Amino acid sequence: MTISVLARKHGLSRSTLLYYDRIGLLKAGGRLAHGYRHYSAAEDARLRQICLYRRTGLALAEIRRILGRPRQDLAAALERQLHEVVTQVDGLRKRQRLIVELLKQRRLLDQIKNMSREKWVALLRASGFGDADLEHWHRDFEKTDPDYHQRFLEFLGIPAADIRAIREHSRRGK
Repeated sequence: MTISVLARKHGLSRSTLLYYDRIGLLKAGGRLAHGYRHYSAAEDARLRQICLYRRTGLALAEIRRILGRPRQDLAAALERQLHEVVTQVDGLRKRQRLIVELLKQRRLLDQIKNMSREKWVALLRASGFGDADLEHWHRDFEKTDPDYHQRFLEFLGIPAADIRAIREHSRRGK
C-alpha cells in the first residue's frame, strides 16, 4: 500500500509517516515503479504497534528501542509510563481540587455581595409568602436539614443571636 493509504488507515498524516521514516522508526518495504513508497503487511503491523505505544504516551525514541528488543524493554517502559501517568493524574486531581475551591470561594463572595436578609425576605414576600408562610418555611427547613438551615441564615448575614432565636422558634413550631 502507498504512504497515503497507510496513513489514512491509521488516522495519521502523510507527513507523520515521512517523519517516522526519517528517524528510522518505520521504513517503507520498497518503492513502486513510479517512485512511491510501498508498505507491506509487516510495515502495517509495525505501524499498528507504534500507534498502540504512542497512545500509552511513550516517546518515539522509547518506541524505537522497544521495537528493536520487544520483550526485554516493553514491560519496564510501560511500568515507567504508568508511574508517570499516575503522577500526572495525582497532579491533575490536586489542580482540580484547587480550582473547585477557588470557584466555591468566588461564588460565596458573589453570593454574599448579592443576597441579604432583607433581599431574601423581600423575594419571598414578592412570591406571596405571608408571616405564617415564612414561619412554616423556617420550620420545614429546620426539620429537614438543621445544619444547612444554620449555614443559610449565616449566609444571609443574620447576627448569631437572631439565628439562635429563629432556629429555636422554628423547633418549637410557634
